[in-house]
Amino acid sequence: MAWQIVIAGGGFGGFYAARALERLLPAQSAHVTLVNNANFLLYTPLLPGAAGATLDPRHVVVPLRSQLRRTDLVIGQVTGADPALRTLGVERIDGERVDLSYDQLIVALGSVSRTLPVPGLAEHAIGFKSLADATTMRNQVLNCMDIAESLEDPARRTEYLGFVFVGAGYAGVEGLAELQDFAAQAIQLYPRCRAHGMRWVLAEARDRIMQEVPPTLSKFAEGELRRRGIEVRTGTTLREVTAHGAELSDGETVAARTVVWTAGVKPSPVVARLGLPLDREGRIVVDRTMRAQLGDRQPLPEGSDLAGAGTVWAIGDSAAVPDSSRQGRPCPPTAQHAIRQGRQVARNVVATLGGGRAKPFRYRTKGVVAELGQREAVAITLGIRWRGFPAWLIARTYHLLLMPGTGRRLRLLVDWNVALVFGRDASSPGVLGSPTSLKQE
Repeated sequence: MAWQIVIAGGGFGGFYAARALERLLPAQSAHVTLVNNANFLLYTPLLPGAAGATLDPRHVVVPLRSQLRRTDLVIGQVTGADPALRTLGVERIDGERVDLSYDQLIVALGSVSRTLPVPGLAEHAIGFKSLADATTMRNQVLNCMDIAESLEDPARRTEYLGFVFVGAGYAGVEGLAELQDFAAQAIQLYPRCRAHGMRWVLAEARDRIMQEVPPTLSKFAEGELRRRGIEVRTGTTLREVTAHGAELSDGETVAARTVVWTAGVKPSPVVARLGLPLDREGRIVVDRTMRAQLGDRQPLPEGSDLAGAGTVWAIGDSAAVPDSSRQGRPCPPTAQHAIRQGRQVARNVVATLGGGRAKPFRYRTKGVVAELGQREAVAITLGIRWRGFPAWLIARTYHLLLMPGTGRRLRLLVDWNVALVFGRDASSPGVLGSPTSLKQE
């Protein structure tokens, strides 16, 4: 009888776990099912490119069925789990609720935007975590310029041409840089807006932007943003958001119709309904082999035979996977770590089913890249620090190599080159119209 392996979540961790299982498992030995809320993998590091119109939004996703030929795909939302009965609850897109039985469960549910109780945040700010967020941001910039171009009142025009980003990690810096670069090109088509000028503000609570990179690269990135007229406010938090602006902790209220929240992530709230122990941050507690702790059961000694002892694994942003390179602290929520964890957990599942030994996750970051728009970037590869145009080439090459599928890579190349030669498309893809009504007049 074939083993039943269920993967909850089709982000980087879940996708690469499924792909590795297809490669490692003998044919007919196991039945692998992947549950995801969409039929594609979202390549999140390229969301800034989709928002900034250097990439077609359809080209930053990977169709799961085209890449996972031996994996069953269930489109729906995970609703909960019962580790005692070894079932995962799913609400499919047709609304039907089903329980999937498993012998091995891999939880890879990812993360959502981490919000704070800031007045007006939920009502007036935009997140930056999904493809819909990216296209919404792009449309918002163009819509604001369209409105501002028609206004006679300079004060109202200032509101529509003001943009505030809160949070200066990778997502905030790359998103703002790409969007400002896009807007700087698009505004040439709006004479009144061009004469009035735009205002871009980046607020960060900590003492420097991009804490993920060394201070020298952080300083370079900040200098590049300031050179382009972007106001960088470190040590500054958001107090309130209204329909007309954002009040910052330094006392200033920035007139802006667009406020983007990129101040961190937290585990998907679904993990709290899986019946698994969580840490203080809401992540699933796992040992170094990424095996979840079931109830009061203590971690097994490293290298122990896990056959029949543990059936639930957790990886990615929703799990507190100990990082050997950080003195056992949880791995950071990056695509790099999720990919490596997905591959390693697949090997551990195969070892477990065969009565072998699961191995602890060990991975040292090979490098980081962050694009800053205008063919500028910062990067670290194999301990070497890069900045400017060489770093931009490294960043583009890195994403090109990491994107699954030759066809998807070619689409990236075409989009990037078209944007370089002909500029960015200044149309709003979300407002192309509505389906024709068949209602009789």
